[in-house]
Amino acid sequence: MIKKTNVARLLDKAGINYELIPYEVDENDLSARHVAAGLGENVEQVFKTIVLHGDKSGYFVCVVPGEQEIDLKLAAKVSGNKKCELLPLKALLPTTGYIRGGCSPIGMKKTFPTYIHETCLHFPCIYVSAGVRGLQVKIAPGDLIQETHAEICRLCI
Repeated sequence: MIKKTNVARLLDKAGINYELIPYEVDENDLSARHVAAGLGENVEQVFKTIVLHGDKSGYFVCVVPGEQEIDLKLAAKVSGNKKCELLPLKALLPTTGYIRGGCSPIGMKKTFPTYIHETCLHFPCIYVSAGVRGLQVKIAPGDLIQETHAEICRLCI
């Protein structure tokens, strides 16, 4: 039996369909490629959650395909900033309530503006962290957009 995470409870409360999918964690390899292999899924459907800090907006969240690199200039532009930087790893847990490899765009300590890379719409479902290492949420992109009040945009070149 898979233990429900806060992410799952929030999705239940919102009446959103999802599936919790466990995978084997490798502490030395937290990459999306490893997660996708563990899920037996296409890496393009496994999205990672990145928290950034903008010079005008403060913190914001970007959800991008796991193998792609976020373009900081694009992220700054869509979020209304001149520039932005990745949140330092030591600030991730106090800011979001999540650790690296288990950061979900759903259920952070505070609600931050969220942006999801446009390729999410190419798939009937995508995978994002369920809030802990070793567990992913399989969810329709539209439901994730609804739950996180996200904006769809281009975040990677």
